[in-house]
Amino acid sequence: MVIQMIKYTEETVVQKTPSKFICDVCKKEITSIDVDEMTFLNFYGGYSSPFGDMSHVQCDICMDCLYDMIKDHCRYVLSE
Repeated sequence: MVIQMIKYTEETVVQKTPSKFICDVCKKEITSIDVDEMTFLNFYGGYSSPFGDMSHVQCDICMDCLYDMIKDHCRYVLSE
């Protein structure tokens, strides 16, 4: 006969799942199924950063807006 020294209780956990994302530029709504069509920026500004030292910066941008912003500065690298 094995005596358990640990007693457990059951808990119900509520988990929130995003249903849509909204582009901060064009305000287009993207469903969670198409989340690959979004780019999420999340960083802290460094010393003498134009964003401000230790400023927490977040931005959600759809692929269309991101392309419009950076298309003239992109390099396309072919995989080997």
